[in-house]
Amino acid sequence: MTDPQIALMMLGLFITLVFLGFPIAYTLMAMGIGFGYYAYYDGARMWRSFNRLGEDAGWWDQSSLWVEGLFNNRIFDLFINQTYTVMSNDVLTAIPLFLFMGYIVERANIVDRLFTTLNIASRNIPGSMGVAALITCALFATATGIVGAVVTLMGLLALPAMLKARYDRSFAAGIICAGGTLGILIPPSIMLIVYAAASGVSIVRLYAGAMLPGLLLVGLYLTYVVGRSILQPHIAPKPTKEEVPDVPFGQVFVMLLTSFFPLAVLILAVLGSILFGLATPSEAAAIGALGGMVLAVGYRAMTFQRLRESVYLTVRTTAMVCWLFVGSYTFSSVFSYLGGEQVISEFVTSLDLTPLQFLLLAQLIIFVLGWPLEWSEIIIIFVQIFLPILPLFGIDPLFFGILVALNLQTSFLTPPMAMSAYYLKGIAPPGVELTEIFRGIMPFVFMVFISMFMVYAFPQIVFYLPETFYGK
Repeated sequence: MTDPQIALMMLGLFITLVFLGFPIAYTLMAMGIGFGYYAYYDGARMWRSFNRLGEDAGWWDQSSLWVEGLFNNRIFDLFINQTYTVMSNDVLTAIPLFLFMGYIVERANIVDRLFTTLNIASRNIPGSMGVAALITCALFATATGIVGAVVTLMGLLALPAMLKARYDRSFAAGIICAGGTLGILIPPSIMLIVYAAASGVSIVRLYAGAMLPGLLLVGLYLTYVVGRSILQPHIAPKPTKEEVPDVPFGQVFVMLLTSFFPLAVLILAVLGSILFGLATPSEAAAIGALGGMVLAVGYRAMTFQRLRESVYLTVRTTAMVCWLFVGSYTFSSVFSYLGGEQVISEFVTSLDLTPLQFLLLAQLIIFVLGWPLEWSEIIIIFVQIFLPILPLFGIDPLFFGILVALNLQTSFLTPPMAMSAYYLKGIAPPGVELTEIFRGIMPFVFMVFISMFMVYAFPQIVFYLPETFYGK
């Protein structure tokens, strides 16, 4: 077999092992080292150690030389260097800080106050409770970026209240599942940090580019919720005074001042410091983490137990992302060295695709991969296969990254592996069926496709803010 054929076998074997359920990070590292041992095999280098074996040497010295010879391969140097590169990456430093901010905010009992306040403030809007749940999901998802945490917490808080208010079960479930995924796209998104580290695109430009598409998607969601509530008022009945009291405006403002504004100010401070160049993403993330702790203390929700849980979850999630990067970098380096990247590039070029056809093909592949895989695995592993091909079609990696971020909303929403639905089903009241959750999700998936079409048709939705703030 030629080296390119071995590279393709390497990719095919990896995909097979992933679908069989092997841990992805360790599979990447094992296959990168295993195939890399073949790719970088240097007999002369290995035998230099073996030639030092002497008849009079003791068994310990002989064993040590044998081990040295077997491991005298450049793949181990590559693995060590890739590990150091990941651990010293300035962009990735922001991940644990943003995660810590999210976990602290999650445990600060802010969300229940926020939902209650927004529910009262929007009581005269059609589908008011759905609007309040969606805005709460969007704000909380933006602060945490952790889909499972947002869907689970909002499912415990908002879903029972919506069902008690006689909301249609599938409609209510769809709102929570779709709103919980918005943190993937809206800055400060951890997904965009990971994409920036994988692609080399400026995280500042990515954040600026994601702002308008994120607001567009939230607007489409709200339009759907309000519009359907008007057309089918029985699925979202107007709340009674017993369910949502008619509170005077002054009191509502005070409630917003103590629940909505603190979290909104924290998020705006983090984003503003990044977008206006006042702080690096890592420094802004540190501000966010400190601000999250201040909020938790202010709401009297900071305990040693919650702090310990937040630190533990932050370390666990960060370690997962970092080891995925180490494995991916090692795997992709060996794959490229064997000629696999060139084979794929030549194959795609031979298809004679237009830029639109290539984008449709790439997004379709990412859409399908979103069923069995997490967004982090898709970004770190598979998106990197497309990145070297983008210049062939004149596609800006910033624009491609925003399309991917929009597309990955669907990875949590589309059956059979719609993780948002499973998160919600795990904590939903007994009467809520998984099929009802899936049925409620599908209109929001359609909204995602509409947003992707609008972004492609009007690319200035992505480029306007980056070009306005930072030039072309």
